Amino acid sequence: MLIMAALTSCGSRVTTVMVIPEPASVSLSGKTVAADALLSISAPSDLALEAQVLADGLSREAGMECRMASRGRVRLSIDGSMGEEEYGLKVSRHSVVLRGGSAKAVYYGVQTMLQELRSYDGCLMCGTIKDSPRYAWRGFMVDESRHFFGEEKIRQTLDMMASCKLNRFHWHLTDAPGWRIEIKSHPELTSIGSIGCHTDPEAPSAFYTQEQIRDIVAYAAERHIDVVPEIDMPGHASSATRAYPELAAGDAGSFTYNPGKPEVYSFLRDVLSEVAGLFPYEYLHIGGDEVFMGSGKWAEDPYIKALMEREDIADIKGVEAYFLRQIAPVVDSLGRKMTAWDDILELGSGKCGETLTWWRQERPDHLYQGLRDGYELILCPRLPLYFDFVQDETHTSGRRWKGGVFCPMDSVYVFPDRILDAWGDAEASQDGILGIQANLWSEVVRTMERYDFMTYPRIFALAEAAWTSADNKDFESFSKRLEPIYELMDELGIFYCDYRDISKHPEPKI
Repeated sequence: MLIMAALTSCGSRVTTVMVIPEPASVSLSGKTVAADALLSISAPSDLALEAQVLADGLSREAGMECRMASRGRVRLSIDGSMGEEEYGLKVSRHSVVLRGGSAKAVYYGVQTMLQELRSYDGCLMCGTIKDSPRYAWRGFMVDESRHFFGEEKIRQTLDMMASCKLNRFHWHLTDAPGWRIEIKSHPELTSIGSIGCHTDPEAPSAFYTQEQIRDIVAYAAERHIDVVPEIDMPGHASSATRAYPELAAGDAGSFTYNPGKPEVYSFLRDVLSEVAGLFPYEYLHIGGDEVFMGSGKWAEDPYIKALMEREDIADIKGVEAYFLRQIAPVVDSLGRKMTAWDDILELGSGKCGETLTWWRQERPDHLYQGLRDGYELILCPRLPLYFDFVQDETHTSGRRWKGGVFCPMDSVYVFPDRILDAWGDAEASQDGILGIQANLWSEVVRTMERYDFMTYPRIFALAEAAWTSADNKDFESFSKRLEPIYELMDELGIFYCDYRDISKHPEPKI
């Protein structure tokens, strides 16, 4: 069915389009051109992948093959005068011209066209779209330590991210419940450390081989998504210390590594070297959060006591700072930017690494401090960007904040505008904000149904929050533009939370 309800016009011109995220500028005539009139594409060799993605979409909609041609009805090109993620789309009854500042920008234009084809019964709207993102970092994180979801689900997630121009996949691969990445120099990380999950410590071993990691990273790259691995340290380390008890600060399975043991740093250098070889993107996340959950034992540990005396360290936080100062040059030597959770600001150790993920909305001081200290900031506060929080007041499984606060889709959509609007001139500059991301922690996400339910359609609200300028955002329009995506998710068998009728898909239990 041709969907026109969300279109608004100014005179005879249409000024929005059935696409998520909302483009920066839209000027359309209201006329359309069908896919079967656009079945030839010309593109330079460095846009072969983008041209093929579009050809597949046009062929699917037209029911006949779209071919490559020297003078195609659809012309793709890179324009060096445009920004790296900026594209322009001009559609007439006889031709389509898509220009972008890079291959990824052209890819985003292709995604706009594919959404239009779905929304308008295999047609494109005639006119022009000019578009570029609000933020460079538009991310989604999945925690596979607590519960493991596997290649098929991750590939589907990457497909859905690409469709709405999300570009950073933060992959939480190690934590207390399980170690999920093969490290060849330390095989017991998977033979022992990958056994168990959050709800069953005896669950069968589950992890990704290095070959699988490479395949998924390549799959993401084809969709212009960069993958950021997280290898948690010095806390959240129980899966590693089960496998190698000599690394523990205490007994086997200790929550933290032992910062007083030289072999810990040799081990982590080996691990990070292999990780960097698998993930070519420049960012590498080392966690650094919630170390207090295990560091209480440090004061009595002989190795740590010796370290404190040798290095003249006054307290346990100083030990944690020392640990980070040893790890930061390792990450730097691997050609990566060290990223950590904002907890490290509490250590008083000066700037350590390049990037912080700010997760505690009750600590705005960390946001301001991180910016003043020169960090790049990725905003992902629990409220509203932790997707393990429930979405509706009727939902009972999952997390809520103090007083029962939950995270409905509209709260995701309006982020981060309320925070930024509240900043006064005296606060830190906003120039250091790299972007935003949502995090799907999996303590309360065990099944594929629940993964879908907690992710969709909130991830599309995230995409528009990250891409579209505050002035162009309108939740009512967004809700209407979701209609074709609901249909797509039905076709794909995705068990989403249906905001049109919250009872349609009952909340899956944990």
